[in-house]
Amino acid sequence: MLTKRVNILSESITIAITTLAQELKAQGKDILSFSAGEPDFGTPQVIKDAAIAAINAECTKYTPVDGYPILREAIATKLKRDNNLTYAPNQIIANNGAKHSLFNLFAATIEDGAEVIIPAPYWVTYPELVKYCGGKVVEIETHDTDGFKITPQQLQNAITSKTKMLVLTTPSNPTGCIYTKEELVAIGKVLEGTDIIVASDEMYEKLTYEGTFTSCAAVSKDMYQRTVTINGLSKSVAMTGWRFGYMAAANTELIKATKKLQSQSTSNINSITQMAAIAGLDGSADEDIAMMKEAFIERRNEAVKLMNEIDGLSVIKPDGAFYLFVNIKEVSSDSLAFAKDLLDKKQVAVVPGIAFGSEGYFRLSFATDINTIREGIKRIADYVASIK
Repeated sequence: MLTKRVNILSESITIAITTLAQELKAQGKDILSFSAGEPDFGTPQVIKDAAIAAINAECTKYTPVDGYPILREAIATKLKRDNNLTYAPNQIIANNGAKHSLFNLFAATIEDGAEVIIPAPYWVTYPELVKYCGGKVVEIETHDTDGFKITPQQLQNAITSKTKMLVLTTPSNPTGCIYTKEELVAIGKVLEGTDIIVASDEMYEKLTYEGTFTSCAAVSKDMYQRTVTINGLSKSVAMTGWRFGYMAAANTELIKATKKLQSQSTSNINSITQMAAIAGLDGSADEDIAMMKEAFIERRNEAVKLMNEIDGLSVIKPDGAFYLFVNIKEVSSDSLAFAKDLLDKKQVAVVPGIAFGSEGYFRLSFATDINTIREGIKRIADYVASIK
């Protein structure tokens, strides 16, 4: 009855665990959930005000499939200001969140047998979308000892005549690692002379705590031509439920193809969200972003300190995003069993590393208040002590 491409998909473990934690909490259990990739802050008032103004101005009709021209101009201005990237409005399309951007990109470029290189650990959706489109996932394994980043040699070894795309995430979900400009230049050198597309997921760009963020497309002319930049406002200004993402590419034919696909699926994204997003792109919410960053840095530092005090666990300090990717190899070889037992015995929800393609770790989101973080890590410490 169902198609093979649907049956091959797996449910998102992050969403499944978050949903389970919510259900248990609704039953009255004292659940502390660190599973959701969602800021605990409200959407900035300036963005909400822009949405209300859009409603009152009757911005409630169909829009162009790729978004209002004023929105695409705002995205282009943001990319030039923040990333030194020059895109025309016809090289940009607005989507229903960055996940939708990725779906459209993969659907437009990946055919049966095409290989997509994905460094592990990875965001859970990447391999599922590749499989749905008939492609083959080629994983490059990384570890905390190498900062969870691939090397040029690893990339070179993974490339074959069937390689269609490389997926890079910087800052990373789930590790928080950030590729430096020099590292991106080196990766770009490996790709020169190929037709390989770089899908650069830069959703956590504004949540950079150490070093300087560099957009993949900005490091060379060659990388600019081959890179599809994917971003949005879900994380930086707490607009997860608004569903706003966008894609920019030098290749106008690729943008046209995704626009054609979108015209026959979702059509334009929510008109109110589009107008609200402009306030999240033009700098109006910068003070709110700075406030959130300051809170995330405090939480990160506390969480890293407390986690590294637990005998048997270790974690490297993430340079961006709002996750810890904790090494549990000394106490468990089964991250899924570890996460299930931790939830059952200590009412703490984390996401097993196997969901991200890396056994021996779990992901903990520190996008919650610091007292909850302290209590949650105390419970984790008690649990680890009980199984050692």
